[in-house]
Amino acid sequence: MGLVLASALTAAMLAGCGGSKAPETAAPTTAAAADAGTTAAAEDKEGAEDADKKAEEAPAAESFEPATVRVAYMPNMGSASLAVTAREAGFFEEMGLTVELVEFQGGPAEIAAMASGDIDISQIGHGAHALCAEGEALIFQIDCTSLADAVMGNKDKGVNTIADLKGKKVAATSGTSAEIILNLALQKEGMTADDLEIVEMDANGIVTAMISGNVDACATWSPGTMTIDQALGDKAVWLATNEDFVNEVTFPSSYITTQKYADENHDVLVRFTRALQKAADYRSSNIEEVAGWVAAQCEVDGETMKATVGEGNWGITSDFLKKGLEDGTIAKYYENQQQVFIDGGRLTDKVDVNQYVLFDIMKEANEANNK
Repeated sequence: MGLVLASALTAAMLAGCGGSKAPETAAPTTAAAADAGTTAAAEDKEGAEDADKKAEEAPAAESFEPATVRVAYMPNMGSASLAVTAREAGFFEEMGLTVELVEFQGGPAEIAAMASGDIDISQIGHGAHALCAEGEALIFQIDCTSLADAVMGNKDKGVNTIADLKGKKVAATSGTSAEIILNLALQKEGMTADDLEIVEMDANGIVTAMISGNVDACATWSPGTMTIDQALGDKAVWLATNEDFVNEVTFPSSYITTQKYADENHDVLVRFTRALQKAADYRSSNIEEVAGWVAAQCEVDGETMKATVGEGNWGITSDFLKKGLEDGTIAKYYENQQQVFIDGGRLTDKVDVNQYVLFDIMKEANEANNK
């Protein structure tokens, strides 16, 4: 019986040990799970709060009403590069815009097409800005400052200097920046256009006439200047370029539209301008790539187009524009430009540039891109 009692006591003790051990191991496990659950919940809540905060801080994705814009350009780097960049880099698409590019041979023809309603927006060189000062169009975005224009002669025609142009046949396009360079060069020599036989032609006609020898000299712009230079070889002589007058005047090129279009399409105009300003930044850092795009658009040999990249100042980026609008540099460009027209007799009276330059559109677009 003693043995039985001992066995019973031993069994009870073993059972007691086993019964007391289970809660000891289970209790910590339950507590850890609770702590882990609390921690996880807290982390999830904190993560959700962070995500919400970031979502609040991040700019909302922009959405736009689709719009189609018909845009006139001329087939050269200075005129085509900004719009082509905005298209190829996806900036027009980003702004909900479909842009139809239409080739023209000069700014005055572009402005006439806008007046008739065939074109919405145009890119113009220096010369056509006089028409803006006269109230025929509004400038809403500066593009670049031009170094693309030149007066060229044919040595075989007895032309080696500006003075040699007296009595010679000189091909030119009225109202263009190249004509302005011709007039400035003549003034420097004490001459006027009346001393020459001016032959009115478009850009393509000028190239053909120079190469065939039907004219003695010309005032034109790239890539035509490069084509003439290559075709004439040693016979070609560069008589004057924008660089000869860079200390006297700035030759800005710009995007323009009509008062009617600006009034009726403010939102589209701002979106278009935003795309151009983004494109200006891209072009500034990728000019060789852009030259390839422009060559394809203009159906010009790629190497010929790349040879013209030095004919423009591509530094009017978003940052430059922001500062230039604030300190008056951009306004000064247009004031100086207007003075050239007055000095040359193209304009008679000064006009407040605020009457034909929409600085507010440039600023609104710049601010929207930098939010």
